[in-house]
Amino acid sequence: MSGRITDYQMSAWLMAAWINGLDKRETLALTNAMLHSGKVLNLASVPKPRVDKHSTGGVGDKISLCLAPLVASCGVRVPMISGRGLGHTGGTLDKLEAIPGYQTRITAKTFERILRRVGASMIGQTAEIAPADRRMYALRDVTGTVESIPLITASILSKKLAEGIDGLVFDVKVGSGAFMVNLSDARQLARSLINVSKLSGKRAVALLTDMDIPLGKMIGNALETSEAIDILHGAGPADSRELTLRLGIEMLRLGSVTSTDAQARNLLETALANGSAFDRFVQMVKAHHGDVRCVVDPRRLPRTRQRFAVEALRGGWISACAPKELACVALEMGAGRLHADQAVDPAVGIELAACYGERVDRGQPLAYLHVRSKRDIEKLVKRVRAAFGFSRTRPARRKLVLGRVE
Repeated sequence: MSGRITDYQMSAWLMAAWINGLDKRETLALTNAMLHSGKVLNLASVPKPRVDKHSTGGVGDKISLCLAPLVASCGVRVPMISGRGLGHTGGTLDKLEAIPGYQTRITAKTFERILRRVGASMIGQTAEIAPADRRMYALRDVTGTVESIPLITASILSKKLAEGIDGLVFDVKVGSGAFMVNLSDARQLARSLINVSKLSGKRAVALLTDMDIPLGKMIGNALETSEAIDILHGAGPADSRELTLRLGIEMLRLGSVTSTDAQARNLLETALANGSAFDRFVQMVKAHHGDVRCVVDPRRLPRTRQRFAVEALRGGWISACAPKELACVALEMGAGRLHADQAVDPAVGIELAACYGERVDRGQPLAYLHVRSKRDIEKLVKRVRAAFGFSRTRPARRKLVLGRVE
């Protein structure tokens, strides 16, 4: 950061680390160096427990939006520094900013004040937090050293440990729509994250979750925000709602709010049923200067005027639903970005009308495309239709949570 080591020297070091690997002590040392390259938040005035959640990124993953206020309504403070979408995976900040006026860039003092008063605050990484991570990631991106578990670990934790948390729950996605395609690599990443978290004095646990199919029914920023609001009302797709509860259970257990999974689930389900989780979300949005009317009535969220149905050309059981291809279609429609400085359209996206394990007839809608114009619509419809696979018999039920690492 001082300039004494040039970018080409740092690139050489990154390549050496990628080839030879780093053990857990070396990964911890790198994490701490990156962490202390900037500001570490002091949340001493915020009551404990303080627990956050991090997802490695997937398709349709809007869980943070409903999870943070839900857990906060049960007595855990949730300081959450999130990122933007890049490539085919969506970003929490883009979903939050689909709410008109929501400010993701606030001062540390404001962040602390909201946490004290509301219990949850979701913001973006500031220029002062782990600045070395941004410079190193830019070099990793152009030198082919992104796919290094120690470097991934240090990148994630240098930002998360700056939040002043006591515990951290990881949602490590596994499958064709995730960064980690196979279970063994995902488990290795989870172990690395847990090891360095514990060496840093933080309680941590990781769930390995399925990303061979999209999560929920919405892909796109405002659409996913609307689905998160449905979950806070106790509704929404069963898989999104269940994953929210499973991660919430882990957060309450790490925060020592409950001693059993059953007690934690009961607390979370009660908060959804009595409206306290949704009320907490409203309070957080208001504290961040978001338009609360869009939360109370999600129909006010950004919407496109045009919606095109993607109809099935044959009947059968849906046996596949390629998440990455659907995300790439949404990206082409303007829902995401290929470069960090690209703008996103909060309104566009894909609404799944049929999901894995359901039976459809010929002519029945598989999905709806929320688009700004008819440009290339036939090509987009064909790509979405091709993302679905069919079988004559009902496919095997998929497991949502594939494993747990602590």
